[in-house]
Amino acid sequence: EEQLVESGGGLVQPGGSLRLSCAASGGFTFKNYDMSWVRQAPGKGLEWISSIKRDGSGAIYTDFVKGRFSISRDNAKSMLTLQMNSLKTEDTGVYFCTTGFAMLRGSLMGQGTQVTVSS
Repeated sequence: EEQLVESGGGLVQPGGSLRLSCAASGGFTFKNYDMSWVRQAPGKGLEWISSIKRDGSGAIYTDFVKGRFSISRDNAKSMLTLQMNSLKTEDTGVYFCTTGFAMLRGSLMGQGTQVTVSS
């Protein structure tokens, strides 16, 4: 079964950092897909955060995270990452990786990892 599994979430103070990972498995040909991170804040809908092309180029970000978050991928390891720096309380939510570019939900999405930014 094709799967995307996120990890790396947790509780962090404002101004802190976290590094999220998304591991692909189950025969999913990771290198063939553009990938995105989306998040869901408490009580709200999905919000697109960042995307990257299948070859690792063309990274884009929503304005709110520009300069603070960095998306990357390692196709040899079938891994997508999101480095999050200077975290704010407003970044709290469940973070999901999904296939596709600049979209909320692609053909495959993980179960999410909780990020809580609080003092």
